[in-house]
Amino acid sequence: MASSSALSFTVRRQQPVLVVPAAPTPREVKRLSDIDDQEGLRFQIPVIQFYSHNPESAGRDPAALIRHALARALVFYYPFAGRLREAPDRKLFVHCTGEGVLFIEADADVSLHQFGDALQPPFPCLEELLFDVQGSSAVINAPLLLIQVTRLRCGGFIFSLRLNHTMADAPGLIQFMRAIGELARGATEPTMLPVWRRELLDARPKPMPSFAHREYEQVPDTKGTIIPLDDMAHSSFFFGPREIAAIRSRLPPHLRRNSSTFDILTACLWRSRTRALRPDPEEEFRIICIVNARGRFNPPLPSGFYGNAFALPVAVASARELCGRPLSHALELVKKTKVEVSGEYLQSVADLMVLEGRPHFTVVRTYLVSDVTRAGFHEVDFGWGKAVYGGPAKGGVGAIPGVASFYIPFTNARGEKGIVVPVCLPAPALERFAAEIESLTAGEDTLNIVSAL
Repeated sequence: MASSSALSFTVRRQQPVLVVPAAPTPREVKRLSDIDDQEGLRFQIPVIQFYSHNPESAGRDPAALIRHALARALVFYYPFAGRLREAPDRKLFVHCTGEGVLFIEADADVSLHQFGDALQPPFPCLEELLFDVQGSSAVINAPLLLIQVTRLRCGGFIFSLRLNHTMADAPGLIQFMRAIGELARGATEPTMLPVWRRELLDARPKPMPSFAHREYEQVPDTKGTIIPLDDMAHSSFFFGPREIAAIRSRLPPHLRRNSSTFDILTACLWRSRTRALRPDPEEEFRIICIVNARGRFNPPLPSGFYGNAFALPVAVASARELCGRPLSHALELVKKTKVEVSGEYLQSVADLMVLEGRPHFTVVRTYLVSDVTRAGFHEVDFGWGKAVYGGPAKGGVGAIPGVASFYIPFTNARGEKGIVVPVCLPAPALERFAAEIESLTAGEDTLNIVSAL
């Protein structure tokens, strides 16, 4: 378990500017898909990338280089330079006005090594490294991207970005970031050209959901179990080969052999988090697994598509069932729910969005996990090589802090490759959660339903 660093430093920022496309772009209105504009994606998601000093780039200014490349990238990705508008039926459209994205140039009196060997969320002074420009965090009629490049005293730099999630998912965002990197390194155009085609994920003319979609059930918070926003603690947990092997060893042989690391880790976190919250045994708890549906369409989505193309399948169990039965039970629930996802499943979600007014996914007694271990954030190269750390800037993002965690690729101080998971919970629950994880990875699962609840 990693706690927030005591490191503090000063960041000197220049005035934010709007970076516009480097060449004329179409002035038009583009419709978001019925997956893009659901309520649960109407928020800003932060990403952060750390880059070390590269002697081959000595004398080059990363802020100026990235700003210039960004302007060129916006010629291809010109909808990002526009603004969202909302129709009376809550449908979102991008007005491609060319107004630009916010860009901040900054300097910090700190070196990369001072952040320590374990670069992972929560990051110190994040609000200084990704400054919330007044009025910029709205979803409607505000810049769709905010980028800050902070030069470090050592010659390295930090690239921070905040994205309006309705515009793109993780694969789509990385595609855009790679385009900036390629142009910064001298390319004349991106290797992969963007494709809009959001109509491919619209509802059918006669919407007819074909799945139950319990992820969108409207669940009343009758027992006050939405996590209080004024008592939140953030920490990160590392799962390397030893920790995963310890958890896997608890499973019966058929699940031990045929379960992915994602499934095992998800079951472990869901069960441990539920125990840590000490709920009423009869309350229902949910786990939502974000599943990239790009490869599950027939025919597949076109190469270069950068809209949201993921599903939120859910598993549901009572606290008594989840905490009182073996870990294998939670694992089987997780595995079963992921199998449902297909192109038809996402089509069914789009139909539901139109029929039900684009609802938010269920947040009451819900935990959502997203695996970005293979997304490629750390591979984005602006000319200084790969990122030392690249990925989500914090856990608990979204309209309801504490609901979501990311699985982020990470190498610890001993050189072990694994996964780091930022977690956001009320402070007492976070302590109990840490103890649960410690007992599972140390081979001690002694808590029973009575002590857990």
